[in-house]
Amino acid sequence: MKILIAMMKHETNTFSPIVTDWQRFENWSAHFGHKALAFYEHTGMPVAAYTKLAREAGADIVFPVAAEAMPAGIVTAEAYDRVSDAICDAVVAGCDLALLDLHGAMVAETTLDGEGTLLERIRSIAPDLPIAVTCDFHCNLTRKMVDNCTALIGYKTYPHVDMYQVGMQVGRIVLDSVAGKVHPVMVHTQLPLLSHTLKQGTDDQPVKSLITACREAETRDSVLAATFFGGFPLADVPDAGSSTVVVADADKLVAERQSRDIADLAWRQRAHFVYHGSSLPETIDEAKRLSEHPVILLDHADNCGSGGTQDVMAVIRELIERDLDGVAVAAVCDPEAVVHMQQAGVGAEMTLMLGGKTDMPSLSLEAKPLQVKGTVRVLTDGRWTVRGPMYTGVQVDMGPSAVFDTGKVKIVVVSVHHEPWDLGVFTSVGIQPQHEKYLLLKSRIHYRAGFASIGKKTLLCDGEGVTTSRNELLDFQNLRRPIYPLDEDVVF
Repeated sequence: MKILIAMMKHETNTFSPIVTDWQRFENWSAHFGHKALAFYEHTGMPVAAYTKLAREAGADIVFPVAAEAMPAGIVTAEAYDRVSDAICDAVVAGCDLALLDLHGAMVAETTLDGEGTLLERIRSIAPDLPIAVTCDFHCNLTRKMVDNCTALIGYKTYPHVDMYQVGMQVGRIVLDSVAGKVHPVMVHTQLPLLSHTLKQGTDDQPVKSLITACREAETRDSVLAATFFGGFPLADVPDAGSSTVVVADADKLVAERQSRDIADLAWRQRAHFVYHGSSLPETIDEAKRLSEHPVILLDHADNCGSGGTQDVMAVIRELIERDLDGVAVAAVCDPEAVVHMQQAGVGAEMTLMLGGKTDMPSLSLEAKPLQVKGTVRVLTDGRWTVRGPMYTGVQVDMGPSAVFDTGKVKIVVVSVHHEPWDLGVFTSVGIQPQHEKYLLLKSRIHYRAGFASIGKKTLLCDGEGVTTSRNELLDFQNLRRPIYPLDEDVVF
């Protein structure tokens, strides 16, 4: 048996000004053939689970490509074609089974449904090919995705610490279907719900109850997999939002009932999917009053893990002006500032115009750099390996990086976007985060993977940026309407 394994992942924020070209894939992870297999086989990713299953089956492995880019704006046609062509060319060459690790929220210049378009193309080449698909929790599930694969599953954790496990689960389903042990049927249900990402943590309500419902459904005899997708609200596409999908063994009625039951549970709790913020000065004042440390401050509107520019200085400016002391920041993406620090050298005292290099036309926001005075403490190449529970074993490259110390605030400055979900974003540059009073992270929920165990309190800092939770500020043109909470009197 010949098994094709491939990865194509990107979470596209259509409001982000950052173009996702091929270089952006190379900046995070883009490997072909044997290099892709070697890079990912011993990690905690779905493709590693697929590889283990293929080896256990004694199959020949075809691994044409593994490509992922940090979330940003629309994927260029050239980058999308390079990845999807590699996968489809391998299907043309021949395989007995395809195990695919996709995201579910990719938008390219040529398609609003990157994954659905890929799967439809594969189906046209090999109509009877068994296909397994893993998707991110933030998948904007489409009919085209469901109709063109054998079994599809999503992560049950956010932060995503079960990627390997869901890869094993869906891979086994499709391998069992090839052996005639099961006969998968799928049903998905789309909710008119554009939930806020900040309310999608799977350790929190309302999502915690939905994950429990999915796990309970999977204990029933004919249910092979049940998934609730929070969806990705920052993609202006018709299918953006929450959904469910259930895979059952030859019993479509069971799949329909379970999918609808989970969706109904989500709809009844729809008001709890809406984030209501606080003023930034109030949040900083609250942080000052706390006595147990470290306190985690989330600059969530500028989260590069959802497509943020990672150079908005609004929150950093506020905490400096309000004289917050003992802060470590991860991270500001400013390659130009890193070059200036490299030229000055470690120990140099200097003034930087930091961040604020990127305009955000979708929000009518102009770039606003912040003048800071301080000392260059550390210079590194920005390379390290993830040791925490999310993306375990994956090699990170933040590009040339530095630590700029104002005396009260230590700022990690990177050249390549990277969301701080692992302690390595600090430890790789010599900062021990557990000993800082405050940790300002440009993250939303993923930070919990590495930092939840050390943080004594988490406060949400409502700053500026294209990962805003104020979805009413965004000009949706393609999104289906009506949809809650943007519209009133929505019926499901």
